[in-house]
Amino acid sequence: MSKKKILVLGSNGKTGRRVIERLKNNSDVEVRLGSRSEKIPFDWENPETWENVLKDIEVVYITFQPDLAIPSAVETIQKFTVLATELGVQKMVLLSGRGEKEAQLCEEIVKENAKNWTIVRASWFNQNFSESIFLEPILAGIVALPRAEALEPFTDADDIADVVVESLLSDAHNEQTYELTGPRLLTFKEAVNTIAEASDKNITFQSLSLDEYSQMLKEYQVPEDHIWLANYLFEQVLDGRNSHITSDIEKVLGRKAKDFTAYAKETAKTGIWNS
Repeated sequence: MSKKKILVLGSNGKTGRRVIERLKNNSDVEVRLGSRSEKIPFDWENPETWENVLKDIEVVYITFQPDLAIPSAVETIQKFTVLATELGVQKMVLLSGRGEKEAQLCEEIVKENAKNWTIVRASWFNQNFSESIFLEPILAGIVALPRAEALEPFTDADDIADVVVESLLSDAHNEQTYELTGPRLLTFKEAVNTIAEASDKNITFQSLSLDEYSQMLKEYQVPEDHIWLANYLFEQVLDGRNSHITSDIEKVLGRKAKDFTAYAKETAKTGIWNS
C-alpha cells in the first residue's frame, strides 16, 4: 500500500512541529513540511510557492500566519483551498480561532472548497507562556497585560496536536468542528502565579488598560501589525465569549485535557523560565 502524503503548513509553529513529530512515528504516512525555510519552500505571501508544495499531497493541515483574523486571510484561504482541491487534495484540517468571527469566515471557505474537512478551534495556548509572546516578560519577572479579569480555558499545544493528528488520519472526523479547551478557566494573573509557583520564580503581574498595553508595545518597538493583532485578541476575543469549557478533547482522544498546572510543572522542569 502507498503511504498517505500529508502536508503540514506552519511546520515550525507550536502545533505544526508537534503534529510532525507524531506523524513521523507513523510508518503509513509520508510527511511534507510547509515553511519558507524548506527545500520546497511555502510562503503564504507568495502564491507562486503553493503549487510545488501541494504536488501529490492527499491531506493538508492548514495553520495560517499570523492569524486568520487579519483582513487578507479570507482572500488567501479562498485561493489556497481552491488550488489545493484542483491539485487533488482530498482533505483539509484547519486550525481556527475560537470565538473569532473573521476566522469563521475562513472556516466556511474551507467547508465550501475542500472535498473533506475538519475544523479545529482553539484560542490561547499554554505554550504562549513558554514558546511565544509571554516568555520574555516571564523571564524579566513582570507580566503586564490588559483584561486581567478575563477567564480563559488555556489549551495545551500537545492536546491540540493530538486532535489534529486524529483528524488528519481518520475519516471519522470528516465534517466535524471541534472547539478545544483546557479543563478549567483561569485569569492571566492566575496562570502567571501558577508558573511562578512551579518555577520557584518571583513574577509580578500588572494589570493594564488596552491603551496602556498598546503604548507599551510601541515603546518596545513591536511592529504595528503585531500590535493590531494583540489589540484584536485582547479586545474582541477576551470579552467573555470564550469563558466556558468544552469536552471535545475528551470526545476525540478518550482522555481528559491537560490542566494548566500540569503544563506548568512539566515545563518548569526544562528550566526555560529560569534561564
